[in-house]
Parts: sequence; C-alpha cells; structure tokens
Amino acid sequence: MKQLDEILKGVKILQVEGPEQVIITSIVLDSREVSNGALFVAISGTQTDGHKFIGMAAEKGAVAVVCEEMPQKKEKQVTYILVRDSSFAVGQIAANFYENPSKSLKLVGVTGTNGKTTIVTLLHRLFINLGYKAGLLSTIVNKVQNREIKTENTTPDAITINKVLKEMVDEGCEFAFMEVSSHAVVQERIAGLEFAGAVFTNITHDHLDYHKTFQEYIRAKKKFFDDLTASAFALVNVDDRNAEVVLQNTKAKKYSFGLKTMADFKGRVLENEIEGLKMRIDNEELYSLLVGGFNASNLLAIYSVAILLDQKKEEVLSVLSTLRGAEGRFEVLRSSKGITGIVDYAHTPDALKNVLETIKTVRSGDSRLTTVVGAGGDRDKTKRPVMASIAAQYSDRVILTSDNPRTEDPEAILADMMAGIDPVQKRYTIVISNRSEAIKAAINFSEKGDIILVAGKGHEKYQDIKGVKYPFDDKKILKELFEQA
Repeated sequence: MKQLDEILKGVKILQVEGPEQVIITSIVLDSREVSNGALFVAISGTQTDGHKFIGMAAEKGAVAVVCEEMPQKKEKQVTYILVRDSSFAVGQIAANFYENPSKSLKLVGVTGTNGKTTIVTLLHRLFINLGYKAGLLSTIVNKVQNREIKTENTTPDAITINKVLKEMVDEGCEFAFMEVSSHAVVQERIAGLEFAGAVFTNITHDHLDYHKTFQEYIRAKKKFFDDLTASAFALVNVDDRNAEVVLQNTKAKKYSFGLKTMADFKGRVLENEIEGLKMRIDNEELYSLLVGGFNASNLLAIYSVAILLDQKKEEVLSVLSTLRGAEGRFEVLRSSKGITGIVDYAHTPDALKNVLETIKTVRSGDSRLTTVVGAGGDRDKTKRPVMASIAAQYSDRVILTSDNPRTEDPEAILADMMAGIDPVQKRYTIVISNRSEAIKAAINFSEKGDIILVAGKGHEKYQDIKGVKYPFDDKKILKELFEQA
C-alpha cells in the first residue's frame, strides 16, 4: 500500500479533484480487475478506450482515477487526476508504487527486428552461470532467477514489468535482461524505467501493420535510445545501416559491434557447420553450439554487453561456448532415417532469409531442403508474397501452410503468399493448409541426408484460429512424426 501523493511523484499533473489523503492498494488498467483501494488508469488503447469504464471502476472500489479527460459524473469518494498522457503516466506511477525497482538493478534492454529473444535469453543464462542472480523479460517467458512467469506479449504492460522487476530485486537479482519491442516503446510500456544499457540488433521489414511506414518503425526503435540517460551505454550492430540513425540523439555512451564493419567489438566467423560455429572475438577463438552468421552476430552482442557490464573476457567466452540457443530458434532435430529437421521462429522476410542462408552454408551438396512456412493473419500483408518468394528461392521444395490465421481466412493468406511465387517456382511449391499435414508431407518427401525447415512459430505452443488458441507445437509434432516415419 502507498499514499497517492507518493506514487504520483514525477508525474506531470494537469488537474486534481477529490480527496487528498488516499491510500492505494493496487494499480489497474482493466476495470474488471478493480478491487477496493485500487488506482484505475484510463488509457485510450487501440482496441478500446478505458475512459468508458471509469464509472464501473468507481463502482467496484477504485479510490483514484488517472485520466486524459475528466468524466462528467464524478464520485465524491474518488480522486480524479488529469494528465496529458495516461500511457506515459502509468509507467512512472507503477515505478513509484513498486519502489523504482529498475534503479536497483542493472537493466539492459534489447531491441531490433531479429535476435532479441536469443540475446536476452543467453545473457540471462550467461550471468547466472557467471555466479550472479539475474532476471529475464522475454517473448518466451519471464524469469526471476530460474522461476518462470509466462507472458503473451513481447513486453508486458508497465505495471507488470515493474511488479516483476520488484520481485527480482526482492530475490537479490543484480542484473535483468529485457526484450524491448517497438510496440512497447510507442505505447510507453517502458516509461519510468531506468536502463543501464540498450542494444540494437537490426531493423528489417516487420510490424508495418502497426507502424504503417518503415520510417515510423525506425523512429520507435530510436526513441528507446533517445530516452537513455548519460550513465547508460548504447550498443549497436554497425553491420545494419540504420545503426547510426538509432544513435543520433542518445545521451548514452556509444559502442558498436560488427562482423563485417569496423567496430568497438569485432567478430569473425571461422567455421560454420550444422553442429555449431567457430568464430573469433577480440582475437580469441570461440566455439559455440549455435549455428549461422546471425547467431555469430548475436553471440558478439552478448559478449559486448557482458564486457560493458564489467565482466572478465576469459570467463565470458568460456561460459558462452557452453550455451544452447533459445527455444524455437534454429532448433535441430534428427530422425532415425537421417533426416534433419530445423524449427525456427523466423516470421519476417529477413529472418527467413537469414535462416535459409545459414542452412545453405551448412548443408551437403546432395541434400535437399524442404521449407514449410506460412504467415500470420491480421498482420502486415505485404510481407506474405515476399516470404514465399524467399522460401522458393532457397529451397528444393516449398510447402505453404497455415501459421496463426487469427481472424482471417487461412486460404486467403495462402493466396497472398502464392502471389510471390513465379511460374518456375510453382513447379516445386504446394499448398497444404493443415500445418500438421504439411509437416508430415515434408517428411514423406524427404530421404536420408535431407533437411526440413519448419518456420514461423518456433517456441509457440498454440495456433490462433478465430480467437481460439488451439494446442500446437511445431517441435513436438515434428518429433512425433519423425518417430512414426
């Protein structure tokens, strides 16, 4: 419990009406979750406007309301706080309520189209293996040390973030590693957090259904760096041409990493095989269980962060060599008949191309590659034909299938994808809407030494169809079908 004036510190308030001495027991964004003593924050979201539910929140026991528009009907026992931006205000309010946990941690945020999950996951494992207590906020799972907290969003809301960070502090964590999506930046979900450092991996074609233009997407990533303090570090991948733009207005200390370009932290791939890769980092050799140039870049980013967090070079490289990749990121399975299956989350054109180029570099000359891939519904439609074209360009056979169609017709999504397949490519491209049947067909087409890539869902354990999430796990299904083949 906290005094209202205590949790409003630092919030730009335009007007206050109602009792001054108020005790707050919880902060709530959803009026259905309001209980006695709650502070309800009304946010104008993309799906609904929280201002419509201010009255309901008061009826259920809210003692204070933060809003951008004062309601016409006010309850005498409720304090109303008018602010310019509720989304931004809730970040500071949540930070105050949970005693500003990010200031008690060395919090590092990772943003970019690809690589976020792998980098934060392996940073978390690295620091635990180095003997520290550490926390994780990722697409796959949130962790306080090794205790898991499931999440559906890349970055949860500001209240959840601060609550989890407070748990990390209470359990003695020194470090926390967090995915920072472009949505989270634009929606102010990270407002009120103090970052010790930020990492930019890359930026490619993604989320244009939300950001509308590529420039808006870049601006969202850049804002994260613009808001860093002078005591933080800003680490960027200079192999991406947008790295300089991201750093333009940051007050943080600037650092770079790269495999192809001169950088503060330089790496080079020496060997790349299906069993792993060998690379050179800061004149030291590293053998990793991870595969591919994109993972070499991820490893270099992880190493760079660890050094910027004052860790010893030799210890970092030693532990890095033992770490496996994040779930659903280039996970390799093998059948008893000698067929190799790869499950990967690649759901953007660039990510799919990276995975396929990696497979190209490690496959033997006579092996054939079948790619099973789809595209999500209710998302950027322009990437659908591009992804299909990339799959056909690198594969011997392509099976287009359903991903998470959400509210769209799966057949319509597949038709959009087929638009990217030219007449020659159509000879080795088939459409099987049922994802399980598509994976089964890929196995039936394959022989000893062949490779199957199942792309798009990775770690996900469901398929979203018409608002219902049905159990579906690419890795589990591929493994079961391998055993039956």
